[in-house]
Amino acid sequence: MKKTLLLSLFSLALPLHAAESWLLKLDRWGNPSYMTLHLNEQDGRLSGALDGDSLHGTRAKGGISFTVTDKQGNRYEYKGTAAASSLQGSADMPDTNDAKARAQHGFTARRLPERASAAPQRHEFVPKEYANEFSATRPPVLTVWPGDTVHTTTIDSGGVDERGVTRALFGNPQTGPFFVMGAEAGDTLAIHLRRLRLNRDYADSLDSIVGRAQTTGLAAHAASLGKPVRWTLDREKGTASPQGASAVLRGLAVPVRPMLGGLAVAPPDGPAISTGDTGRFGGNMDFNEVVEGNTVYLPVQQPGALLYLGDAHALQGDGETSQYALETSMDVEFTVELIKGKAVGMPRVESPAQIMVLGQAGSLDDALRAATAGMTQWLQQDYGLSLSDSAIVLGSAVQYSVANLAGRSVGVAAKINKSLLPRR
Repeated sequence: MKKTLLLSLFSLALPLHAAESWLLKLDRWGNPSYMTLHLNEQDGRLSGALDGDSLHGTRAKGGISFTVTDKQGNRYEYKGTAAASSLQGSADMPDTNDAKARAQHGFTARRLPERASAAPQRHEFVPKEYANEFSATRPPVLTVWPGDTVHTTTIDSGGVDERGVTRALFGNPQTGPFFVMGAEAGDTLAIHLRRLRLNRDYADSLDSIVGRAQTTGLAAHAASLGKPVRWTLDREKGTASPQGASAVLRGLAVPVRPMLGGLAVAPPDGPAISTGDTGRFGGNMDFNEVVEGNTVYLPVQQPGALLYLGDAHALQGDGETSQYALETSMDVEFTVELIKGKAVGMPRVESPAQIMVLGQAGSLDDALRAATAGMTQWLQQDYGLSLSDSAIVLGSAVQYSVANLAGRSVGVAAKINKSLLPRR
């Protein structure tokens, strides 16, 4: 009894450091991969996980060494130097093409900050730079935690801010990325859009009809289209009116509905993706339900999720048939939440009344298929419906809309009223 008590007291006396979170960058022949590293240290001995795979090792006198074993039993050896907030060294791992060979690659890591308070925080972020690519390699502009709220601004698709000053290259420049602590591949990031508010008195568009929406007969008469149209935004009345309108359209005042055309997390490892493109990660979705009061769900592909947002529209009809919507700048306030261990197949949007899935592809047929598959997954995952149940609900209640016709890919949204579904 006395011996046991002494051993217990001895164990409590060992220096036990709080769990550390690191972002590890592995450089494989010039191609970066990012992983989440969790370390626990007790008397110089390390335990923890690298991207979910267990590890053990040591850290002492400025050096670090640990072994990672993946779920297939493969072994990865990391050795290097350790400072308070950085690691650097070499990794020895299985060759990707020869099971009997080993390969060596360099790695670095930066220690991620610890949360100052358990209470959700509100952050004011003023952008100084903007991104024209969705990428995991761009340094985060701000680190936030699930439950935190961010107030920031966007510029328009041409790179112009609320004061009319060009701040970035045209092509849907984005604010971000925002690093969300705890987010890992296989999770889902929920973005609650608290406020989307116009912050200037004009928007720019075109008198155009996208080629995908034209018949050959219409195209024969459409050569003169594509001229710029400036709209006056009456923020007090909440309306938009075209300047220099023809006599027929004089007095036209359309109610605005501010939205974000661009909302994305960083895509998987590989080349960066233009902010004009879309994918499973979101992107230049141009879906006019990405509005204040709705929640967007995106599948996390990289540590920290790396959230981008931009390409604000004062108003957009279904499909963005004019090529440019009413492009403007905006004040944005959003809150992030994290759904751990649950991956969605493609972007989802939830309003107070509906659930919506956005299918994006090279053709409307393929986008429709993707939206249908994504909606079926949602009904099965969250509402407990069987495939047969889902088919019955889709056949009787689904609504489809053309979300986007103006990009290199197109979008189709599947929508279902929540009042028809079982309570979650």
